[in-house]
Amino acid sequence: MCGIAGWVDFERDLRQERGTAQDMTDTMACRGPDDEGLWTDRHAAIGHRRLAIIDLEGGRQPMIAEDEGREQAVLTYSGEVYNFEELREELSGRGHRFRTRSDTEVVLRAYLEWGEDLAGHLNGMFAFGIWDARSESLLLVRDRMGIKPLYYYPTPHGVLFGSEPKAILANPLARRVLDADGLRELLAFVKTPEHGVLSGMYEVRPGQLVTVSRQGLVKRRYWELSSHEHQDDVGSTVKTVRGLLDDIVARQLISDVPLCALLSGGLDSSMVTALAAKLLREQGLGTVRSFSVDFAGYTENFKPDLTRSTPDAPYVHQLARHAGSDHTDIVLDSAELMDPEVRAAVLRARDLPMGIGDMDSSLYLLFKAIRGHSTVALSGESADEVFGGYQWFHDPAAVGADTFPWLATPAGTSHVGAERLLKDDLARLVDLPGYRAERYRQALSEVPRLPGESGHERRMREISYLHLTRFVQILLDRKDRMSMAVGLEVRVPFCDHRLVEYVFNVPWAMKTFDGREKSLLRAASADLLPDSILQRVKSPYPATQDPGYDRALRERASGLLQMADSPAAALVDWDKARAIVAGPPSPASRAALERFVQLDRWLRRYRIELAI
Repeated sequence: MCGIAGWVDFERDLRQERGTAQDMTDTMACRGPDDEGLWTDRHAAIGHRRLAIIDLEGGRQPMIAEDEGREQAVLTYSGEVYNFEELREELSGRGHRFRTRSDTEVVLRAYLEWGEDLAGHLNGMFAFGIWDARSESLLLVRDRMGIKPLYYYPTPHGVLFGSEPKAILANPLARRVLDADGLRELLAFVKTPEHGVLSGMYEVRPGQLVTVSRQGLVKRRYWELSSHEHQDDVGSTVKTVRGLLDDIVARQLISDVPLCALLSGGLDSSMVTALAAKLLREQGLGTVRSFSVDFAGYTENFKPDLTRSTPDAPYVHQLARHAGSDHTDIVLDSAELMDPEVRAAVLRARDLPMGIGDMDSSLYLLFKAIRGHSTVALSGESADEVFGGYQWFHDPAAVGADTFPWLATPAGTSHVGAERLLKDDLARLVDLPGYRAERYRQALSEVPRLPGESGHERRMREISYLHLTRFVQILLDRKDRMSMAVGLEVRVPFCDHRLVEYVFNVPWAMKTFDGREKSLLRAASADLLPDSILQRVKSPYPATQDPGYDRALRERASGLLQMADSPAAALVDWDKARAIVAGPPSPASRAALERFVQLDRWLRRYRIELAI
């Protein structure tokens, strides 16, 4: 999977800056524990940390293409290209010669053949940088759905880039400044494309190319969702969805290292696990390993809440027996979730105080445990965005609200509880309601319209677009940071762009043809899953219900309120924070306290300069 980092400067000799470039590369060690490399030339430094998945011996990076001893291009690449075998065959037919079996070399040769148009030929999850020594220009590329992250920071004479902000922040040219707009983005829960939160830092947008040369920086989209008439009937649509998933999962099972599946007992992860098990058996490769997360006493003491009506464990075990997977439960307790070292590792992985608390800690611990057995995992992530699985897709009030639908439900408002902590004058300055409204209007202006589409179908196309370009990024970022923090590659079959493009254009009435959420996926999975799982109501990733966790969190927050030197005091109203600590437990108060605790640690550890 790997981590990448780089520096281009047209006014410096970067051969003299190798130490700084190495520092940038070293921050990516968690993403690439198996190998490292750093290439420097007068105006470019290209770094790489490797997690070896395909061609363990031959895929070393940065990878250099030469012609008669002269360097043509240098690649630092993170991700997987699932159609690399077909591309290698095509490129071989065009005269290219390959030294390795790796998809990395296929990407490099594809660049030499097609230039920046190579991105349109790739199927997979990827983020990479290519320094073209012939033109002295840098090309940054991110996959269509933004599965793999890629950040950049323009400088007066070039650019810094990396898989994560920490790679960029390791360079003294990058300032650690949070301004009012950054605070808005940090707290709004809207995930604006390209916004990097810290001032001067940006994300390469999913499906975007960024070119940096002496002439400046240029951005171009090579892919975006488009609208067209859906011609298939229900039966043909279900058949197409299943055919796509068969091909996608088969491609994503290719690995030279141990592979497993993440299993929650819901429709999405169960479908991926069962399909993987079926395909492996048919290939004579045994069965798939599966892993799930649970909390001590969770199932026995489970209480339904706004979003979860059932615990996962009974369904997980039903599916494991049904599919014949080699299953392991990873059971956590509150002490582990509140462990200061774990929470510090989560913050280090995130680079931002996202305030999700135990749901980040538990995912990190789950992935850490899995990494002891497997290097690659398949996930059911993103099926809800693609097929319309969340409750608010089916809530008329949320659908009709003049805002992002995930913010228009009682469950959704808990995610924005942190703004209750802001000082009154700061709350007025950042105006989060106004910021959300502005970002919502911006997102709606991008929706590709279908001529003649109106009413509910038009609105549901908007809702789908908002999720596929905004909400999914929140979850993909979380998945990526927690998995790569322990060197685990997580693949997301439901993010294959062919499936996303096809289902996006299926009318909403067909997506709900059986009167339920995710009708198409349920029908496409019918032969793979037991009826209990096919009919199970959507249940999101679990959060601990242990009262001890809430007490520990309040104690942590209370301790911070006693500290006179807390940098969070510049943003947080101490009286408001004390009232929340002393008040009754609720999802909103928990979210606020999680953010408060993490914000204090972030401002300290990252030495953030406030410009608000």
